[in-house]
Amino acid sequence: MTSTMDRRRLLTNAVLGGAALVGASALGSFAPEAAFAADPLKIEPGAIDPNFVEGRITGMDAGLLLVTGSDGTLNRVRTTTATSIWKLQPTTVDQIEVGDGLYARGLRMPDGTLAADSVWVNIVSLHVTIVAIGRSAVQLDHHGQRIVGHVVPGVSAAAYNGTPPVADLSMLTVGKHAQVIGAWRPDTNEVDITTIYTAA
Repeated sequence: MTSTMDRRRLLTNAVLGGAALVGASALGSFAPEAAFAADPLKIEPGAIDPNFVEGRITGMDAGLLLVTGSDGTLNRVRTTTATSIWKLQPTTVDQIEVGDGLYARGLRMPDGTLAADSVWVNIVSLHVTIVAIGRSAVQLDHHGQRIVGHVVPGVSAAAYNGTPPVADLSMLTVGKHAQVIGAWRPDTNEVDITTIYTAA
């Protein structure tokens, strides 16, 4: 496992143009669930995590993302070839667009920029009730709001009763509670499903 000091040195070199870079998954996890996991660094309860950014992307320039947080704070997030990027599946920075939602973890540079080791684009985790099931979409209720969960061939999977996810969604049941992890389609009530966790 890469130490915090090693990560800081590697990301600093990457941001400053150093030549020795590792593969994108060496520092950050591609798994979407990792976006919602606790940061390994100890943060006091109620304190702001300085190494985390969330919000909407309002500008982009050669791997630098301008992100307006839900509290109105403007953040700069620097991606490099050492950054793992998830947008429904592992991808590259050229798939990110202005208007996308973003979670990013990394390390703060002296100028306040977050050097990102992991970026999750449009990721959501929703606790829902399954309302209807179709061939290509699952209708979901999230606190009274209707959500359309799109089934993406080769990507979408279901985990039943805590088992590993499988591509077979045939055991989903109307009326069951579920957790859906997926990629939001900005400014819509639609989500592309990565994994739906439920009881069979």
